[in-house]
Amino acid sequence: MEKPKVAFVCVHNSCRSQIAEALGKYLSSNVFESYSAGTETKPQINQDAVRLMKEMYQINMEETQYSKLLSEIPEVDIVITMGCNVKCPAIPCKYREDWGLNDPTGKNDAEFSKIIHSIHTKILELTEKIEKGELITESD
Repeated sequence: MEKPKVAFVCVHNSCRSQIAEALGKYLSSNVFESYSAGTETKPQINQDAVRLMKEMYQINMEETQYSKLLSEIPEVDIVITMGCNVKCPAIPCKYREDWGLNDPTGKNDAEFSKIIHSIHTKILELTEKIEKGELITESD
């Protein structure tokens, strides 16, 4: 079976969804493919997110990622919204979940780190659900 494709979706695709894409690739690339996108884009990824991801995981998001629109990613199996009350009817999927995360943009490093740790935990939980076949099955 092909690995499911997961889209992490946020309004601007510059912070939480980018962190989720990076951590999905870092922690779970053996289980699912990670993408991120938004309904709008920003000229660059949030610089606090970039700096903290380098410090915490040695991941340079600017080398492999950029702010993308929903139309720029492939069809996905799973959509994870970050908590910005975004409705994404343009993205068909087999499973959808909202993580309800506050946007740390403009906040201090402690708040950013808290969100990054939450995303890390949620990525691991998502990985486990996919591995157990709890979200989508081959017959879906």
